[in-house]
Amino acid sequence: MMKTLIGAAAALLIGTSAFSADLYTPEPAQQAPEVAVSQSSGWYLRGDVGYAFTNLRGANYFQGSNSSLVDFDSAKLGDNVTLGGGVGYQINNYLRTDVTLDYLFKSNFKGSTSGDCGACGPGFTAVPATSRDVASLTAYSLLANAYVDIGTYGIFTPYVGGGLGGTYVKWSNLKNTSCSDADSSSCDDTVTHKGRGSWRFTYALMAGTSIDLSCNLKADVGYRFRHVEGGDMFGYAENGGPGYEKGLNLHEARIGARYTFGGCQTASYMPPADIPVQQPVYK
Repeated sequence: MMKTLIGAAAALLIGTSAFSADLYTPEPAQQAPEVAVSQSSGWYLRGDVGYAFTNLRGANYFQGSNSSLVDFDSAKLGDNVTLGGGVGYQINNYLRTDVTLDYLFKSNFKGSTSGDCGACGPGFTAVPATSRDVASLTAYSLLANAYVDIGTYGIFTPYVGGGLGGTYVKWSNLKNTSCSDADSSSCDDTVTHKGRGSWRFTYALMAGTSIDLSCNLKADVGYRFRHVEGGDMFGYAENGGPGYEKGLNLHEARIGARYTFGGCQTASYMPPADIPVQQPVYK
């Protein structure tokens, strides 16, 4: 009897262990936290400083009457510094656009014309003479621009671009002094022509590269060509004028910076979705 009870107990224990082994309850799966990246707004501010190598395409004026339009024998405009700023938007990784306002500091003009010196000859007779003409100009350019970012190579992003807009060119008074060709110390009194200003159509072509300094700050090094249409230069005075210049070409070496609002991408935690608990699996 005792042997029978011991055998039954052993069989019961073995069966319970086998049943426990067949009952498998999986642990809930552990998932890594999800991370979402917030994108930049794309708006940026820019500032630039440059040096403009200017090319005045020529100048002319009415000599004696409105039927006699003659060119200056020489017309040269000095180089000077440019300063600008603007606001723009980065549309995507390859395209951006901005509006800029640039100022060209005072650039000096020197020219000469041929004519007569009324008080240079004996007895105040007219003799052949050459005039010395001096003035200066300043200019503001307002341009709408678009750029194509070619690609990013490390911290460098080369680009090309173009712009359209207008430039307000303001000429100072032009001072004209005619001196005898035979005796440069014998001159007429200096005549002052009032300077004029006007808006001109302008287009620009750009190329350069931006350099990443931080997540929201880029340096910008580049070249810009601006063509400004011709227009009024000075008014009439003492049998001469008005005068006109034939337009400006400006070749600019520039360096600047662009600050992007929200340019630093930030990571934020997103909790995983609720996962239903799996039911026990019996093997």
